[in-house]
Amino acid sequence: MPIELGSVVEGVVTGITNFGAFVELPGRGTGLVHISEIAEVYVKDVHDFLKVNDKVSVKVISVDPKGKVGLSIKQANPTSMHHPHKKKVQVSFEDKLSKFLKESEEHQQFLKRSTDVKRGGRGSGR
Repeated sequence: MPIELGSVVEGVVTGITNFGAFVELPGRGTGLVHISEIAEVYVKDVHDFLKVNDKVSVKVISVDPKGKVGLSIKQANPTSMHHPHKKKVQVSFEDKLSKFLKESEEHQQFLKRSTDVKRGGRGSGR
């Protein structure tokens, strides 16, 4: 049975790489879910969202002439794939701003210290 573009099917994750996950489609071979098609949020590590043998719903988004199948989890399940290992924490704007200012000040101090050390380089003792 040929894979139809746009169809949503169930599959099983058979492998995970740094660029995505391979999903076995029942009776239809294997397709690739690119890292950008795993979730609505930024995915730094595929392992944070999927593991081998996970059952997933995927949408067929491309089939090239050689038979390579492109899949998407986020298009098959809009807004349902959230980060399973982290709880969402509501952070106020003021808290975010305070954290940013603290980190910025620490970074500026680090940069100042590192440039002060470099100024004593060659020829400074003349």
